[in-house]
Amino acid sequence: MAKKATEKKTAAKAAENGASEEQMAPSMNVLAQYIKDLSFENPHAPNSLRPRDKSPEINININVNPNPLSETDFEVELKLEAKATDGDEVLFNVELVYAGIFRLVGIPQEAMQGAVLVECPRLLFPFARQIMAEATRNGGFPPLMIDPVDFAQLFRQRLAEQEAANA
Repeated sequence: MAKKATEKKTAAKAAENGASEEQMAPSMNVLAQYIKDLSFENPHAPNSLRPRDKSPEINININVNPNPLSETDFEVELKLEAKATDGDEVLFNVELVYAGIFRLVGIPQEAMQGAVLVECPRLLFPFARQIMAEATRNGGFPPLMIDPVDFAQLFRQRLAEQEAANA
């Protein structure tokens, strides 16, 4: 209750000074987080669960898909795919689309894309990582602990790919 009163006073002061509330301080709020899609396949069970001489090869793909809902609200999907193989045999295949709805206020337009593609997935990742670990563990395998992701680097790569495509 006190927080809302403080926010109203801050907005009133901003209006007195000729500034809107959005111009005062940038903010990002998480409105919701949820599993949008989850799939775990263990096609050769129980054979895939037997002890092995060597570790399986695990390929992990990560992608971020933003979806504007309004001028300030964005749905951001974090898609994680992991496939473990031993030679030609698929041990497991897990896919997760974990999404969040974010409200971004007071962020300059030139910084908006970075906020949506870097900061939003950075907030979602620990939760998605835990879901992936639990899914592989529940499938009979050791938990798949995905290394932390540098979303800023992924963003820079995406920009470079777009510039190359435009050139």
